[in-house]
Amino acid sequence: MRLILAVVQSQDATNLVEALTEHGYRVTRLSSQGGFLREGNVTLLLSVEDQQVNPVISIIREHCSTRTRYVSPMPPIAESGEFYPPAPLEVQVGGATVFVLRAETRKL
Repeated sequence: MRLILAVVQSQDATNLVEALTEHGYRVTRLSSQGGFLREGNVTLLLSVEDQQVNPVISIIREHCSTRTRYVSPMPPIAESGEFYPPAPLEVQVGGATVFVLRAETRKL
């Protein structure tokens, strides 16, 4: 048995959850927030058999795309009374961060 934790962008989550449930996987959806860009994410929890890990990861790959964004790294710099806005940085966002953990189920 495996526990899959998938952290995805909010805009990818709805289609991904629909695809997973259409394939018969049960999903728990938790709202989360990233630290770097402070954007909304969704953390998905799935408990699957060992042989189901690769099909689940394939579904995640299919529904979570990466995108390019430009962000301002820090507030404008003031030197001798003039403000110099920092140049925006190009960053990749989206996709998914997936953790696969061994899990054991017990009835309590």
